Amino acid sequence: MASGRNNHETVLFRTLRERGQDHLLRFWDVLSERERDMLVADLDRLDFELIDRFQEITQKESYNGGDLSLPSIITVPDTKARREKEKSAFDAGCGLLRGSKLAVFTAAGGQSSRLGLDSPKGTFPVTPVRRKSLFQVLAEKILYMQNRFAVRIPWVIMVSSTNRDQTIAFFESNRFFGLTPDLIRFIEQEEFASFDVSGKIFLREKHRVFMNPSGHGGTFSALKNSGALAWLSGLGAEEIFYSQVDNVLVKVLDPVFVGYHALSGSDMSSKCVMKKDPKEKVGVFICENGKTAVIEYTELETLSGLKNGLRPELFKAGSIAIHMINVRFAEKLVSGGSRLPLHRAHKAIAHIGMDGDKVSPESPNGYKIEMFIFDALKAAGNSVVMEVLREEEFSPLKNKSGDASPQSVEKDQVFFYSGWLEEAGIEVPKHADGSPKYRVEVSPLYAAMKDDFLSKTKKEIVLRGDTYIE
Repeated sequence: MASGRNNHETVLFRTLRERGQDHLLRFWDVLSERERDMLVADLDRLDFELIDRFQEITQKESYNGGDLSLPSIITVPDTKARREKEKSAFDAGCGLLRGSKLAVFTAAGGQSSRLGLDSPKGTFPVTPVRRKSLFQVLAEKILYMQNRFAVRIPWVIMVSSTNRDQTIAFFESNRFFGLTPDLIRFIEQEEFASFDVSGKIFLREKHRVFMNPSGHGGTFSALKNSGALAWLSGLGAEEIFYSQVDNVLVKVLDPVFVGYHALSGSDMSSKCVMKKDPKEKVGVFICENGKTAVIEYTELETLSGLKNGLRPELFKAGSIAIHMINVRFAEKLVSGGSRLPLHRAHKAIAHIGMDGDKVSPESPNGYKIEMFIFDALKAAGNSVVMEVLREEEFSPLKNKSGDASPQSVEKDQVFFYSGWLEEAGIEVPKHADGSPKYRVEVSPLYAAMKDDFLSKTKKEIVLRGDTYIE
């Protein structure tokens, strides 16, 4: 039985034994002093409340959310009246932008391991011509909005313990892409232990606990614990534009979205697209007991408990992880140390076995615990859901090939920018299948919004090859 080197470790080890987790100490006697220090540091980060609740979390067999109905959605405008409402929302959003009331938040805790690189996903080169990284695209969109509205926009980037140093070094080596470093904050999301099916915590190494990021639902606690929430409030920010780093088409600080959110007095609002097929891996918006909510795609298979039964028409509005969050709402949500509900994800988790050898399972053998940011919608007042067109605002980078891959993301951008050119009256040469013949890319520093692009772009432009407009 492992013995602590001091009173703190003695108490910590006793707590582990009481909860049946003292197997984490089984290699203690063969560890160096430095390795023991690293293991104790990991053990100090364990959430014992989560350990106590493990069985409760993992025994959830079906979704029993209550009475479900179609959510209220602001659809893509197709009438004069709806276009007039959109114009009013645009004007309101521009007013907030000019008043320096907005901040940007980017969830960027992932690595690009699924893409074949050992680096933060935000560093991945994605644009068709200049091969700009996801981070650079976001930075230039923010810089564009700062210049257009003559304001300073704070940017909070949520990283993980595994990619924090790489992310900061990337920004430093690129001189923060022209942004003011003092207006950028890197914050780290909390991490949870991962469990086997019996509730035992995995070891990643003999001296390291297997921890996984808390998911995008860790946004609120990360904002509070890092001091970033107080920082934003001190800068006068009243609303936060939230998105994830992998969506290259995200319309940062979209004035229409900002305006609808503000005009409704919403605590938290969202964008959606219509799902392209029932199996698409995105959460869906529903109205649950009169409140806007999202069911994550991993939980759509557990809908046997729904009072309404499985009605396909309820599950068409896909969440694309773009939100507006009121700062006061965020402060209220984390007051008293509260946090969002916990969810399980059944995964294949590589770990150190009882004999000290590495185990790499091919099928799910345990659970990662995470939180979802959209669970905050249930606590929000007057929540707005705004529909946008997939081809204009949603092209995530997730896979090495196929759907949501570098190839599909490049293709989506070429079609997107070619559409701008055609609307500006510029001929875009096409292949026989109708796809653009040349790669086209528009710098966000030239125009990150279509109206600005159309107003400044000359029809005399002739495409004779791959084209970059700046």
